[in-house]
Amino acid sequence: MQRTRPSTNVTLYVCIVVLLLVSIAIDDVEARRGRARGRTKSRMQIGLPITGKYRDPESDQYYNNNNGAKITLASHFDYEYVLGHKIAFLCVARGTPRPTITWFKDGVEIFSHLYLHVHEWYIGKDKVKSKIEIDPATQMDAGVYECTADNMYSIDRRSFKTDFSIAFD
Repeated sequence: MQRTRPSTNVTLYVCIVVLLLVSIAIDDVEARRGRARGRTKSRMQIGLPITGKYRDPESDQYYNNNNGAKITLASHFDYEYVLGHKIAFLCVARGTPRPTITWFKDGVEIFSHLYLHVHEWYIGKDKVKSKIEIDPATQMDAGVYECTADNMYSIDRRSFKTDFSIAFD
């Protein structure tokens, strides 16, 4: 029985295909390695079209409405508080009609109680300022707080992460 050798062209073709596949695999790994991990919201992650425009004018007008609720001022994202002291978060929003502000802690709506107070001020016809104060702060107050401003056109939200520290006097 005589063995036949594959032609040089077939061998060359196989080598090129293998090199191409290896090159694609390496590029894919490097692209994943260099990608930001959750720090930025790309248009694909939040569901917006790549172009920033919507298919029909009605959708574009709805999602880009100038009267929609927008948070214009909010507290700093990362906040470390001292046990036994006061925590305060601020949220200012505008929109027509005037937005309502709702506060959440760890995804659950929060209301005023003995140690937590929600204050709200109306500014002009289209602005609202809301502040929550917790006094005295305990270990249980650590978590993620969120203020949500909404009206009939849109919803805007900001999150605040809190953790406690112990003051040694």
